[in-house]
Amino acid sequence: MRTTDFDAGPPADATVVPDGDTWTLVFIRDLKHPPDRVWRALTDPAEIDQWAPFAAARDLAEPGDTTLTMIDGDTRADQPATVVRAEAPRVLEYTWGADRLRWELDPDGAGTRLTLRHTLAQPEMDAMVAAGWHLCIAVLARLLDGTPVGVIRGRDALAYGWDDLRAAYAQRLRH
Repeated sequence: MRTTDFDAGPPADATVVPDGDTWTLVFIRDLKHPPDRVWRALTDPAEIDQWAPFAAARDLAEPGDTTLTMIDGDTRADQPATVVRAEAPRVLEYTWGADRLRWELDPDGAGTRLTLRHTLAQPEMDAMVAAGWHLCIAVLARLLDGTPVGVIRGRDALAYGWDDLRAAYAQRLRH
């Protein structure tokens, strides 16, 4: 499903912080849904496939090894992943290739403050990664709201403002 009226909105609260020898992108977004509902969207492979840049080989709610498959049109690239922490509905942490993602879900009224900490193996990719997660989380928000727009992955993101978001995040994330 594609929509022409989808607007991912302006750049969100994001920073890049030193983390030992690496850099971590910290991306914060407020969602209107409770943590348990957001948790399902972050861990259930059927839901992940509707908003994330990858498909998950299994449910991410349990620790252990898995595969996350990057998808760009007809191109698929498997990347090893390991769920290292799954504390429903608060903390989900896993490796994704050489990167590490930590999703923190904090209750915020009837909703959730979602904090993504993406430790980057290639810190020079910070603005590109921020733009990608910006689009993905905007798609996630619409999915949670019951007005899905369809997953936006790979080159498809160019049609939804990825270049402008990347440039805006590059200005914000100067380190």
